[in-house]
Amino acid sequence: MIYTDESTVKIDAVVLPGLFKSIEIKGDAIVDEQDVEGQSKKPKQATGYEDIKVNIELIIDDGPLLTKIQKIEQIQQIFRIPGQEKPTVHEIINEHTAARGVKQVIFKNLTHKAENKKGQLVVTLEFWEYTVMTVTASKSASGSSGSKKAAAAMAKSNLNEDYQNYLGNRGKAPALKKSPAKDTASGAKYVATVKTMPY
Repeated sequence: MIYTDESTVKIDAVVLPGLFKSIEIKGDAIVDEQDVEGQSKKPKQATGYEDIKVNIELIIDDGPLLTKIQKIEQIQQIFRIPGQEKPTVHEIINEHTAARGVKQVIFKNLTHKAENKKGQLVVTLEFWEYTVMTVTASKSASGSSGSKKAAAAMAKSNLNEDYQNYLGNRGKAPALKKSPAKDTASGAKYVATVKTMPY
């Protein structure tokens, strides 16, 4: 869990070292603009929302127990430990994030900046809202005539023009009225033999 108050930020069970300076929460809507020929104004279509971004800023200084570099190393261990391949999902608890409906976040970015002639470091932590996506697979109707016709039309459109002309003019095989195969065996002759078989 991530806790924030006026002076501390806690990620899971670890209190981030430094002085809590600010928290910024940003959310954007996704809006597509369409180009329409002959019109200067572009019609807009709302399609959804971006994930909310949470930025926390800390000021880090040397302390009696740890130097500022050791404190940065502590934060780095929370962001990514050696060998970690994927970011960890954290639960965030804060009055500002709760007001915006953000419950889970990914630790997206860690930046620290050292300024010349200043003993302090400015550290920025960026979190992105994490929402679980449920994907539902649907089975298509494999026997539908519409999909078969569409597949045939697609296959035909990929052929060159000469081959399409050949397919249209090659004619058809002659239809057979009666099968030339004949069954001349008499089943009655072999009934006694079949009855003597063990299976």
